[in-house]
Amino acid sequence: MAILQSQKTWVAKPLEVTREWHLVDASGQTLGRMANKIAVLLMGKHKASYTPHTDTGDFVVVTNAEKVVVTGRKNKGKLYQTFSGYPSGRKLETFESLQARKPEQIILLAVRRMLPKNKLGHQIINKLKIYAGDKHPHAAQQPKVYKITQGRKAALAS
Repeated sequence: MAILQSQKTWVAKPLEVTREWHLVDASGQTLGRMANKIAVLLMGKHKASYTPHTDTGDFVVVTNAEKVVVTGRKNKGKLYQTFSGYPSGRKLETFESLQARKPEQIILLAVRRMLPKNKLGHQIINKLKIYAGDKHPHAAQQPKVYKITQGRKAALAS
Protein backbone atom coordinates (compact mmCIF):
# COMPACT_ATOMS: atom_id res chain seq x y z
CA MET A 1 0.00 0.00 0.00
CA ALA A 2 1.47 3.35 -1.08
CA ILE A 3 1.56 6.20 1.39
CA LEU A 4 0.43 9.50 -0.11
CA GLN A 5 2.56 12.44 0.85
CA SER A 6 1.15 15.91 0.48
CA GLN A 7 3.29 18.75 -0.69
CA LYS A 8 3.36 21.80 1.48
CA THR A 9 3.05 25.30 0.13
CA TRP A 10 5.94 27.57 1.03
CA VAL A 11 4.96 31.06 2.17
CA ALA A 12 7.38 33.95 2.51
CA LYS A 13 7.53 35.45 5.99
CA PRO A 14 8.25 39.18 6.40
CA LEU A 15 11.42 38.58 8.41
CA GLU A 16 12.87 36.18 5.83
CA VAL A 17 12.64 38.63 2.92
CA THR A 18 15.90 40.10 1.61
CA ARG A 19 15.43 43.43 -0.11
CA GLU A 20 17.63 44.90 -2.80
CA TRP A 21 17.85 48.45 -4.11
CA HIS A 22 17.31 49.17 -7.82
CA LEU A 23 18.14 52.41 -9.66
CA VAL A 24 15.95 53.29 -12.65
CA ASP A 25 16.78 56.15 -15.01
CA ALA A 26 13.55 57.63 -16.41
CA SER A 27 15.24 59.58 -19.23
CA GLY A 28 13.32 58.96 -22.45
CA GLN A 29 11.27 56.11 -20.93
CA THR A 30 7.58 55.71 -21.76
CA LEU A 31 5.57 56.40 -18.60
CA GLY A 32 3.26 53.37 -18.54
CA ARG A 33 5.84 50.79 -19.55
CA MET A 34 8.32 52.08 -16.98
CA ALA A 35 5.66 52.23 -14.25
CA ASN A 36 4.72 48.60 -14.94
CA LYS A 37 8.33 47.41 -14.48
CA ILE A 38 8.68 49.49 -11.29
CA ALA A 39 5.44 48.05 -9.87
CA VAL A 40 6.70 44.50 -10.49
CA LEU A 41 9.93 45.28 -8.63
CA LEU A 42 8.08 46.90 -5.72
CA MET A 43 5.68 43.95 -5.32
CA GLY A 44 8.43 41.35 -5.66
CA LYS A 45 6.88 39.51 -8.60
CA HIS A 46 10.33 39.15 -10.18
CA LYS A 47 11.43 36.85 -7.33
CA ALA A 48 10.79 33.15 -6.95
CA SER A 49 9.77 33.81 -3.33
CA TYR A 50 6.82 36.04 -4.34
CA THR A 51 3.84 35.71 -2.01
CA PRO A 52 0.75 37.80 -2.84
CA HIS A 53 -0.21 38.65 0.76
CA THR A 54 3.33 39.49 1.96
CA ASP A 55 5.55 42.41 1.01
CA THR A 56 8.44 40.61 -0.73
CA GLY A 57 9.45 43.48 -3.02
CA ASP A 58 12.56 45.59 -3.37
CA PHE A 59 13.29 49.30 -3.04
CA VAL A 60 13.31 51.35 -6.26
CA VAL A 61 15.02 54.72 -6.78
CA VAL A 62 13.90 56.64 -9.89
CA THR A 63 16.03 59.50 -11.21
CA ASN A 64 15.43 62.04 -13.99
CA ALA A 65 11.67 62.03 -13.45
CA GLU A 66 11.29 65.23 -15.47
CA LYS A 67 12.52 63.44 -18.62
CA VAL A 68 9.79 60.78 -18.78
CA VAL A 69 7.75 60.79 -22.00
CA VAL A 70 4.28 59.73 -23.12
CA THR A 71 3.28 58.55 -26.58
CA GLY A 72 1.06 60.35 -29.03
CA ARG A 73 -0.59 63.59 -28.01
CA LYS A 74 -0.98 62.67 -24.35
CA ASN A 75 1.33 65.46 -23.18
CA LYS A 76 -1.47 67.94 -23.95
CA GLY A 77 -4.49 65.62 -23.64
CA LYS A 78 -3.74 63.58 -20.52
CA LEU A 79 -5.43 65.16 -17.49
CA TYR A 80 -4.74 64.77 -13.79
CA GLN A 81 -7.63 65.55 -11.46
CA THR A 82 -7.62 66.60 -7.82
CA PHE A 83 -10.62 67.36 -5.66
CA SER A 84 -10.48 69.34 -2.43
CA GLY A 85 -13.80 68.11 -1.08
CA TYR A 86 -15.43 71.52 -1.26
CA PRO A 87 -18.01 72.65 -3.84
CA SER A 88 -16.27 73.55 -7.10
CA GLY A 89 -13.02 72.20 -5.64
CA ARG A 90 -12.15 70.10 -8.69
CA LYS A 91 -8.90 71.01 -10.42
CA LEU A 92 -7.66 69.61 -13.73
CA GLU A 93 -4.05 69.78 -14.87
CA THR A 94 -2.45 68.54 -18.09
CA PHE A 95 0.54 66.21 -18.21
CA GLU A 96 2.70 69.04 -19.56
CA SER A 97 1.95 71.47 -16.73
CA LEU A 98 2.24 68.82 -13.99
CA GLN A 99 5.58 67.69 -15.45
CA ALA A 100 6.86 71.26 -15.26
CA ARG A 101 5.56 71.75 -11.70
CA LYS A 102 5.93 68.31 -9.99
CA PRO A 103 7.56 65.68 -12.24
CA GLU A 104 7.81 63.16 -9.36
CA GLN A 105 4.01 63.17 -8.95
CA ILE A 106 3.45 61.78 -12.47
CA ILE A 107 5.51 58.63 -11.84
CA LEU A 108 4.13 58.22 -8.32
CA LEU A 109 0.52 58.26 -9.57
CA ALA A 110 1.26 55.88 -12.46
CA VAL A 111 2.94 53.32 -10.18
CA ARG A 112 0.45 53.67 -7.32
CA ARG A 113 -2.46 52.91 -9.65
CA MET A 114 -0.76 49.62 -10.65
CA LEU A 115 -0.41 48.39 -7.05
CA PRO A 116 -3.04 46.60 -4.94
CA LYS A 117 -5.70 48.90 -3.50
CA ASN A 118 -5.34 47.76 0.12
CA LYS A 119 -3.06 48.08 3.16
CA LEU A 120 -0.33 46.13 1.41
CA GLY A 121 -0.38 48.54 -1.53
CA HIS A 122 0.05 51.49 0.84
CA GLN A 123 3.00 49.71 2.46
CA ILE A 124 4.59 48.89 -0.90
CA ILE A 125 4.47 52.43 -2.31
CA ASN A 126 6.68 53.66 0.55
CA LYS A 127 9.61 51.75 -0.99
CA LEU A 128 9.52 53.96 -4.10
CA LYS A 129 11.88 56.96 -4.08
CA ILE A 130 11.54 59.44 -6.96
CA TYR A 131 13.87 62.36 -7.79
CA ALA A 132 13.63 64.96 -10.56
CA GLY A 133 17.38 65.16 -11.27
CA ASP A 134 20.36 62.82 -11.47
CA LYS A 135 21.29 63.08 -7.80
CA HIS A 136 19.75 60.93 -5.07
CA PRO A 137 20.67 60.40 -1.39
CA HIS A 138 20.64 56.58 -1.56
CA ALA A 139 24.22 55.92 -2.70
CA ALA A 140 25.00 54.24 0.64
CA GLN A 141 22.51 51.46 -0.19
CA GLN A 142 24.48 50.69 -3.38
CA PRO A 143 21.50 50.37 -5.75
CA LYS A 144 21.90 48.17 -8.81
CA VAL A 145 21.19 49.86 -12.12
CA TYR A 146 17.98 48.41 -13.57
CA LYS A 147 17.87 49.02 -17.31
CA ILE A 148 14.45 49.09 -18.89
CA THR A 149 14.75 48.03 -22.51
CA GLN A 150 12.30 48.91 -25.26
CA GLY A 151 11.58 45.23 -25.91
CA ARG A 152 9.66 42.80 -23.74
CA LYS A 153 12.35 42.04 -21.17
CA ALA A 154 14.17 44.24 -18.71
CA ALA A 155 17.69 43.31 -17.76
CA LEU A 156 20.10 44.12 -15.00
CA ALA A 157 23.07 46.08 -16.27
CA SER A 158 26.43 45.06 -14.92
